[in-house]
Amino acid sequence: MLDDRKTTKLDDLTRDGRLYSNPRLSTIEALIPNGPYASCHAADLLETPQGDILAVWFAGSDEGNSDISIVLSRLDKGSSQWTEPVKVSDDDQRSEQNPSLFQRSEGEIWLIYTAQVARTPDNNPFFNLQYTAEIRRRRSFDGGRTWGPTEVMFSHPGSFCRQKIQKLSNGRWLFGNWYCFDDMSRNGSDITVIHISDDEGESWRDVEIPQSRGKVHANLIELGGGRILALMRSRSADYVYRSISEDWGESWSVPEATELPNNNSSISAIRLESGDIAIVLNPVGYSYDSSQTWWPDQRCPVEVAISADEGRTWPWRRIVEPGEGFCGRYNDINNLRYEYPVMMQAPSGEIYIAYSAHRRRNIKFVVIDEAWIRGEKTYSGMDGDAATFRHY
Repeated sequence: MLDDRKTTKLDDLTRDGRLYSNPRLSTIEALIPNGPYASCHAADLLETPQGDILAVWFAGSDEGNSDISIVLSRLDKGSSQWTEPVKVSDDDQRSEQNPSLFQRSEGEIWLIYTAQVARTPDNNPFFNLQYTAEIRRRRSFDGGRTWGPTEVMFSHPGSFCRQKIQKLSNGRWLFGNWYCFDDMSRNGSDITVIHISDDEGESWRDVEIPQSRGKVHANLIELGGGRILALMRSRSADYVYRSISEDWGESWSVPEATELPNNNSSISAIRLESGDIAIVLNPVGYSYDSSQTWWPDQRCPVEVAISADEGRTWPWRRIVEPGEGFCGRYNDINNLRYEYPVMMQAPSGEIYIAYSAHRRRNIKFVVIDEAWIRGEKTYSGMDGDAATFRHY
């Protein structure tokens, strides 16, 4: 099912969505087609109960413009090639961004995304217009092939999201969001709010994580016994931050820095079938002054890491995307950007990762497994120069 061509760097991949084996890294990878779009960013992934893999991201001319829309590509079960993307949002006056896919039930998928007032020549802000955003939703009942009408989920001005809704073992739903404000901080004043639903999304209330200014993109992971872990990006471009709830999300500890560096770019974390926690990120720090807001250009490499102690330490790490290989504080700027990774673990146990590649020219898709991260063996989907993707 896979092309047996040996690929060793991103430039070797065709941009038609075809899956290849990468014998150098023992991975399976593809560049998902970008259609007519100049910019592709902020992907999310979902495997449907039928075994199809969906990828969504926002695409258009440039983030913040009115032509930025949510698009979707699919890798149907049994296929070796991602489809051309199709537009799945419908507002030509707003910039629609940061999509996530939520499997509400076996037959219902929610597409959730932000929609902010678009930049125009007469409305060209100091930094961006994220403080005008609201969070919207569309529903699909046929595996993501068609979508129902657009609905507003959260109308609070400046509402922003990135991660999926999380279903807890007690039936509660948690949705990690943040609020953006109209000020001169360049989003440094954003605060994290956790939306809570006890009626499967019919109604929501929010809880603010204390002292979360500049700590956003909360990845929520259930630890057991009502304990929830939140791992967050930092607007200060210093570290990944960690907060804990002991009461099913009702209250949260003040975020504390972990040992993982962060470059003020998105992270993605999940609980693995083994019980340990995995994260994918750019392992790049820029500043160690948590009172300042920084937006460094360095967004390379992409690294995956595993923690066995609830995110306190991360002793297993491996680079999944080396980029162009430049390093050193005077040289790493020569790398292109590989950013905003997302990860999920499939029912097969394989780990799917997607991220913006080549300065947002494409979305790259990579398949590994937990043993690959730990260095216990090569990815089990690899067999010499060929590959077997359990998706088939």
